[in-house]
Amino acid sequence: MQLRFTKMHGLGNDFVVVDLITQRFRLKPHHIRRLADRHFGIGCDQVLTVEIPTQPDVDFRYRIYNAEGSEVEQCGNGARCFARFVRDKRLTGKQKIKVETLAGIIELELTPNRHVRVDMGEPILDPKRIPFTADQQAQTYALEADGQQLQVGAVSMGNPHVVLNVEDTTSAPVDHLGAILESHPRFPQRVNVGFMQVLDRQHIRLRVFERGVGETLACGTGACAAVVAGITQGKLDETVSVKLPGGELEIHWAGPGNAVIMTGPAATVFEGQIQI
Repeated sequence: MQLRFTKMHGLGNDFVVVDLITQRFRLKPHHIRRLADRHFGIGCDQVLTVEIPTQPDVDFRYRIYNAEGSEVEQCGNGARCFARFVRDKRLTGKQKIKVETLAGIIELELTPNRHVRVDMGEPILDPKRIPFTADQQAQTYALEADGQQLQVGAVSMGNPHVVLNVEDTTSAPVDHLGAILESHPRFPQRVNVGFMQVLDRQHIRLRVFERGVGETLACGTGACAAVVAGITQGKLDETVSVKLPGGELEIHWAGPGNAVIMTGPAATVFEGQIQI
């Protein structure tokens, strides 16, 4: 079968987007791995599918697969690409779109400058719901890894994140320590690992080692989790510019009881068909 696809990216975090509304196909893990392979396939960090929703009053169902074939709950950069895709393909004429994800319902809004504003929902700080093994909720947690005692933040944005404060993201051991922490036993569903450098109360630098992928040029949920951790620890204001290797995102969080709002770009790279 010839499967139509669109290659997109959000700040260099790249995706293969597959419309499973106008074409019918069941993607299996080996299909995902083939599409994501940068040598024998198309190449991407994650594969996104556009599907008919299973819930009423929702516009679409949105599914996210890591390059190695596992399905994950949420992806902020992917959400922006999803919104841009369904508008550009005229699957909807709405400016505000409600989307069903594995982590719940999210709302996407296209802005006049072609950026996308995403209501990412309320962050989860309760360790049991992240999930993260801890006696009680705290601003930071002591975590032993690689022979070190680390002080970390733990947040879920529908997917689990651990956030480390570092002096300089350039020299941070992202690949080495990220791989160790990703499978740390206190995170039973594995975890995304953020390395955050606070520049001032409204600006941070961030690198993220993503669960099942490795370091990416940008991670939307990672940016949200880092800002939430920084605000919770009293280091950041409500609105923060997050500088990632692939570009910048604006993250706003007014504190407990409020949703995290992420705003940033999404771009189409090319379209094509592949034999599956």
